Amino acid sequence: MTLITTDLLLEATGISKTYGAVVALRSASLAVRPGEVHALMGANGAGKSTLLKILTGAVRPDEGTITVRGRQRTVHSPAEARRGGIVSVYQEPALIPDLDIRSNLRLTETPVEPFRHWLGELGMEDLDLSSMARRVPLASLRIIDLARALAIEPDVLMLDEITAALPANLTERVLEVVGRQRGGDRSVIFISHRMIEIAAVCDRATVLREGKTVGVVDVTQGSEERIVELMLGQIVEDMAAIAERTAGSPKASGSTPRLTARGLSSGTKLHDVSFDIQPGEVLGVVALEGQGQDELFDILAGSERPAGGELLVDGSPVSFRHPADAIRAGLVYVAADRAEALLMQRSVRENIALPLTTRIRHWGLIDLAAEGHTVQAAVARLQIDARAGGEVRRLSGGNQQKVTIARWVAGGVHTMLCFDPTRGIDIRTKQQIYLLLRDLAEAGAAVLLYTSELKEVQLVCDRAIVIFGGRVVAEIGVADADEPALLRAAYNLRVDAPMPEDVAGEAVAGVVAAAQESTDAGAERGLPVSDG
Repeated sequence: MTLITTDLLLEATGISKTYGAVVALRSASLAVRPGEVHALMGANGAGKSTLLKILTGAVRPDEGTITVRGRQRTVHSPAEARRGGIVSVYQEPALIPDLDIRSNLRLTETPVEPFRHWLGELGMEDLDLSSMARRVPLASLRIIDLARALAIEPDVLMLDEITAALPANLTERVLEVVGRQRGGDRSVIFISHRMIEIAAVCDRATVLREGKTVGVVDVTQGSEERIVELMLGQIVEDMAAIAERTAGSPKASGSTPRLTARGLSSGTKLHDVSFDIQPGEVLGVVALEGQGQDELFDILAGSERPAGGELLVDGSPVSFRHPADAIRAGLVYVAADRAEALLMQRSVRENIALPLTTRIRHWGLIDLAAEGHTVQAAVARLQIDARAGGEVRRLSGGNQQKVTIARWVAGGVHTMLCFDPTRGIDIRTKQQIYLLLRDLAEAGAAVLLYTSELKEVQLVCDRAIVIFGGRVVAEIGVADADEPALLRAAYNLRVDAPMPEDVAGEAVAGVVAAAQESTDAGAERGLPVSDG
């Protein structure tokens, strides 16, 4: 990949920030050249989001300097940063729910015609600007936020896990647009936990670990291993150990299934879905976006009633009218969107203890000593970094997700329903969750795991079912559940037949071609380039 110049568009040096006893950043640095897409990498809690918030004026640093186009700046607010050409799109869309889209645009002084142009580029040209933001799906809100940022043509566009909650088609659009930003005099800072996205669109990567900058890597073929090594250490060997543990774990046979689904259906989305989960088993669910997996988990978690079919827990029929009914039956749900699952303004202790109140009270009074002991055991088991104390919203995304799991682990798990629980989470936290799911299975629990990352199936699951068009179209044992086989099944192709095209690589290849085309076009216009 080639770059426009070695002169710096943005430079942050010696950036430090503490929150009480917690050190979020310690003399971190970041140097971004014009015309590049620059990855900012690191485990959850490494300081990436804090650094972005400092660059946009949402957080004041304790120490350090920020220079934009050679001039030192002190940014006091996101609005001031925006006027100065620095704009960030965070994981959670920054739109006011009770205003329509047009009113949200007015608040940020976003020009409508450029906004509509970028909506078209991102595949949402039919958006009604009179729609209330709270009625727009999360994935669409993220695209709106991105289009709003692009519309003002910022010098530095910062994207914090922009693709984490997007379906494949929108992710491809976003990566194409990001790739086309290369080669001019503006830059993109790109945060993602998906190495395939980093390889597709980024020129260089700055890696943070424990609040410090530990390296800057040119993104080339094979650079992924170096980036992972800087972030975490010997993660490859650790992952191999998890996979070996999965393959060698004993499976229950001849026992009554923990959970049985027979002929489940829901409107036009789910049709005659059946499966069993045995005690001690992790069953994977694989599906492309919108194939009925959302409805399946909603039914199992008690938030939606099925149109037909039957559910059995330990062999006994059950019927859920409310999520509380599912919890009483032993089915607990871990959602991908941790913001919906947690009380963000409350403490770690309160969030974990919430489902325990009926178990640890005596004569109507909560036994605070018992509560504290149980919560602390769960925090230690999941290695939750709760040094900041106070509100859950102050934790990193990975630690927040571990809190959602810990609340169920604290009370003992019968059957856990996990819907993409590692989405937008760093590799180390993923590894911890993988190990926990195996621990739960080995203790006799059953786990149903939907994942959008196909490699997780062989790491964690004993077998997988594949859903296409609301129906189970394949069941694959862990030994055969590699990514090509799962992808073929997800497209409803024969698992043992060669795929007509490399569907998995097609989108990324297109993104790389678009990014290279952008750089080549810059060279043709006589712009200076370097091998960076």
